Amino acid sequence: MIRVLLVDDSEVSLMILQNIFEKETDILVIGRARDGKEAINLAARFVPDIITMDINMPDIDGFATTRKIMESTPVPIIIVSGIDNLNEIRASFRAVEAGALAVFRKPPAFDDPEYDLAVSELVNAIRTFSEVKVIKRRKNNLIIQKPDTSDISVPIQVSKQIRVVVIGASTGGPQVIQEILNNIPRKLSMPLVLVQHMSPGFIEGMALWLSESTGFPVQVAKEGEVAKPGVLYLAQDGKHTGIMPDLHFFSSMSRPEHNLRPSISYLFRTAVKNLAPHILGILLSGMGKDGAEELLHIRQNGGYTIIQDRESSIVYGMPGAAEMLNAGQFSLPPSGIAAFLNQFSNGGLHDRI
Repeated sequence: MIRVLLVDDSEVSLMILQNIFEKETDILVIGRARDGKEAINLAARFVPDIITMDINMPDIDGFATTRKIMESTPVPIIIVSGIDNLNEIRASFRAVEAGALAVFRKPPAFDDPEYDLAVSELVNAIRTFSEVKVIKRRKNNLIIQKPDTSDISVPIQVSKQIRVVVIGASTGGPQVIQEILNNIPRKLSMPLVLVQHMSPGFIEGMALWLSESTGFPVQVAKEGEVAKPGVLYLAQDGKHTGIMPDLHFFSSMSRPEHNLRPSISYLFRTAVKNLAPHILGILLSGMGKDGAEELLHIRQNGGYTIIQDRESSIVYGMPGAAEMLNAGQFSLPPSGIAAFLNQFSNGGLHDRI
């Protein structure tokens, strides 16, 4: 049984969540907390397999509660938040910064057409994230560490101009993206385009959080917009994002790929079609295999490819699938990926043989 602690100041929300999880034979609700103080006490007393955490609570909010639990009795925490308040969404990502694993929307009303999807996302999240091994977070865990380039061995001379960096991420992605952005130049010589698997309604908030917390320009990609150097663009909710030879974005409502829209595979495939070989493809932590085959296509068509290494990945699904295909030329932690990008921004990589 997966033992779950529910944290929310709304009795209605607690009842909805409990009713959802009680229908699952492998999930057991072991406690309910109405505020942060109670949540901290119950987490220490019961040591649940996973906690669902609200953000807006009296006295101690979800961000501070997450931080305190991760500093004392760390367990997997997922944020279950509303999507109609940008400040709440921003605070949800601050909780991710403090150690929460992911952000999910609160289920809407039972008769809402999105209800079944939201419930399915939450139940799957409980099963997936309860198995993630978390570590105690020190109070200074947000201190930015400069990347060490000495561990990066580049056995090839990169002579082609990289025009765009395409990135795919899922579980654990926001934390990794934040670390990378904190350690690359604000005037990078190429744009970055990211597909982040995420519960609907949070992309705008993620862009705002990343921009505020790193100082790096971050925005959601818009149809027809031309990607500018030194900006990270996030794919829109619910639409595939593609990129054309002149670096302008287009959207598609074509069928989901790997049950996902936006799909990493779609972005990578359009980049290969329109911009190969001038591409750097990066596949980060996450479940499944979205983007793995297309990362191989980037490599086969003369681009360059990186996968996040196993040790730093919360879930090694997508990078592992790419590794099995021999799609990644380099396997690096987030600091190494930042260092790799720094070398490009400094005028290209140099042969280290």
